[in-house]
Amino acid sequence: MAQKGLFLDRDGIINVDKSYLYKIEDFLFMDGIFHICKHYLDRDYLIFIITNQSGISRGYYSEDDLTKLHNWMIGEFANRGITITDINYCPHHYEKGIGRYKVDCECRKPKSGMIDELAERYSIDLSNSTLIGDKSSDIEAGKNAGITTNILIKSHYQNRYDYESLRELLDKLNAK
Repeated sequence: MAQKGLFLDRDGIINVDKSYLYKIEDFLFMDGIFHICKHYLDRDYLIFIITNQSGISRGYYSEDDLTKLHNWMIGEFANRGITITDINYCPHHYEKGIGRYKVDCECRKPKSGMIDELAERYSIDLSNSTLIGDKSSDIEAGKNAGITTNILIKSHYQNRYDYESLRELLDKLNAK
């Protein structure tokens, strides 16, 4: 039986967007993210994080550095009773990448490869799933994968948005 998934962008949704973030000491959770996750968990969604990480392809940090940060982050969610089912990241960049990371892949958003892979692995019904992002490329990836509910949170990356903040989204969800 297919399950529902909540797909979250990382930088700007899970944590404050700081360019090429990979150090635990620089990580700051976004206000409201734990409440948003609890809301969806209470409605039987599996939670996934999908994130472009071109800092790897540019040589700013390694996949091991990213794994350490993500393991710590998953632990912080677990400490609050929230299970992150899986994280999928794209380490590539077709222009600025170096070595084996300089490729035009299918996983870099706005392409849907990260979502498609998770949906297949966990039998996710994308038509009943939700994606929350802060960039148009996040929303495009969701649409490209067949996710029907794609929510754009305000950021400095675009002028159009659905919600000013995660708190505003949470208020709207709780009003339903």
